[in-house]
Amino acid sequence: MHKVNSIIMHAPKMSIFETAADLELWPEILPHYRYIHFLQRSPDRNTVVMAARRSGIPISWTSEQIIDRGKLEVHFHHLRSWTKGMKVVWTFSDTPDGVLVEISHDLRFRIPAVAPIIDLVIGDFFIHNIANKTLRCLKAYVEARANRATA
Repeated sequence: MHKVNSIIMHAPKMSIFETAADLELWPEILPHYRYIHFLQRSPDRNTVVMAARRSGIPISWTSEQIIDRGKLEVHFHHLRSWTKGMKVVWTFSDTPDGVLVEISHDLRFRIPAVAPIIDLVIGDFFIHNIANKTLRCLKAYVEARANRATA
C-alpha cells in the first residue's frame, strides 16, 4: 500500500515543520486526535501511542517518531496494531505557491492475499481520510498564526 496526501500551506516552512513534529500539540489543534501518550521521549525520537477518530470510530496505534531536522522530515514507524510495519514520512518543500506538505504512507501487508481489501479499509477509509483532516487542520493552525504574526 502506498498513499500520499498533500496540501499547500502559506506559513514559514520551519514553523510548519516544528508544528508537525510537535506531537504534544496535536490533540489541541487536530480535533480528530483523541490523545497522544509518550512512552519514550527525546528531542528527536519518541515512542508514542496515538489515538484518533474516523467518523466516530476510535482507532489507536503505537509509533516511533523520528524528527530529522537536517532534512526537514518527520518519520513514523508503526510498531503495533493493524498498521504494524508502516513507514510514514512527512516532507516540506518550497514551491512558488507556498510550502508543499506531503505525508507518504507505505505498508507491506503481512498477508498478501487480503491486501486489496485491507488497502480499501485501512488505506482509503482510515489513513487517507485521517491524513487529509490532519493536513487541513494543521494548515488552518499555522496559517492563522502566520497571519497574526504579520498583522
